[in-house]
Amino acid sequence: MSISGSGPTRPALHIDDDECRRLAGVMEIVGRRWASGILLALGLGAERFTEIERRVQGLSGRMLTVRLRELEGAGLVDRLVEPTMPVSIRYRLTERGIELLRSLQPIARYAQRWEGGVSTGESRTGAES
Repeated sequence: MSISGSGPTRPALHIDDDECRRLAGVMEIVGRRWASGILLALGLGAERFTEIERRVQGLSGRMLTVRLRELEGAGLVDRLVEPTMPVSIRYRLTERGIELLRSLQPIARYAQRWEGGVSTGESRTGAES
């Protein structure tokens, strides 16, 4: 996405198809239920399965397993197996996951501020539709 000036208040956006697909792909991954919560939990220092499960309220162990596999497949999370007795498994954000998490923080602030606005049909001006 490239932004070029076309006036004092509104820049002109030039968005090509490849950029739309890349952005849609990222939004699809983080938009899946629990995915952003898992990324946030990892960003806050959770490493073990049970720590992540505890931090993300309402997340079942089965769904955590599914989402961790998806996030690992997307290159956002690493699964580290430590050959101890018993085996210890830890999760951490990859460099790519850390950068995505930094990008999600402004969106999380937006969601806190405008919670419910999109899902309740509220328009950008705050009026009911």
